[in-house]
Amino acid sequence: MDINSEYERGFQLRCEGNYGEAKAVFQGILTTDPNHVKARLQFGLVQGFEGDFDGSLATLSELSSKNPSDLDVRYGLAMTQMMLGMYEEGCANLKYILAVDPNHEEALRQSAYC
Repeated sequence: MDINSEYERGFQLRCEGNYGEAKAVFQGILTTDPNHVKARLQFGLVQGFEGDFDGSLATLSELSSKNPSDLDVRYGLAMTQMMLGMYEEGCANLKYILAVDPNHEEALRQSAYC
């Protein structure tokens, strides 16, 4: 299995709203490479899209703890926190992102809600 092409396939499935298929692809990647950060991030996001908010938050929180300097992970966690009404936590993560990268476009846009 070519992990990069599988990841791209899973990402495309996720973007198309085929969450169950995308989740299966990301799980397959994580079976091969449990430390694949992007696949775990997408898996956590898909959990939220499917309504497993506790699972999504747990996956993204753990991933962010293990990869504190990964701004994509932190942004995914921040957006999930904001969506779940955890505004203080989400805004704190957005502020962290902007402290590291003041030009982070998505964090700049979302920080207007803080």
